[in-house]
Amino acid sequence: MAKSSSGIVAGLTAAAIAAVGFLAYQASANVPDDLGRPAASKSPAAARSSAPAKQEDPTALPAESGTGERVVYSLGKDRVWLVGADGKVRRSFVVTPSTVDPPAGTYQVTSRNNAVTGSDGVPIENVVLFTTVDGVPIGFSAAVDGSTPTPDPTVRTGGIRESREDGAAMWEFATSGATVVVVK
Repeated sequence: MAKSSSGIVAGLTAAAIAAVGFLAYQASANVPDDLGRPAASKSPAAARSSAPAKQEDPTALPAESGTGERVVYSLGKDRVWLVGADGKVRRSFVVTPSTVDPPAGTYQVTSRNNAVTGSDGVPIENVVLFTTVDGVPIGFSAAVDGSTPTPDPTVRTGGIRESREDGAAMWEFATSGATVVVVK
């Protein structure tokens, strides 16, 4: 009888080990990849890469956009910032670019007009011009009807379109001689 009881104990032990092994396998299959790993096993680069990437704030004033009171226009973001003398953003808004972009650089407002017809034939207001590129006047304006359609790519235009509300703010802010900084 001793032989049969030792066989039973051996069989129960083997079954218990198999059950524990199976349960451990199932548990490990449901553990998140980053749980249970010692922090020291990650390299500094791996630890940085597993953190969520910081998203750049699209409304943040671009670095290298000058100092003092100025209008900043980002070609890449199609956005304008009206910046006070203290360097604080007074207003920021999205614009619809024209088909002719000004080169990055610093300009001064050269002329303003309350209301005219744009080079695309649309009645516009609050026109603030700051440069000319190959004979095309470049500046900010708002369509009287409030529209900001994408310009016809076959027509060379220089009107950077704003909403009427943003156009009124630009008109008040960017007087003749005001600085306009264009960044990429």
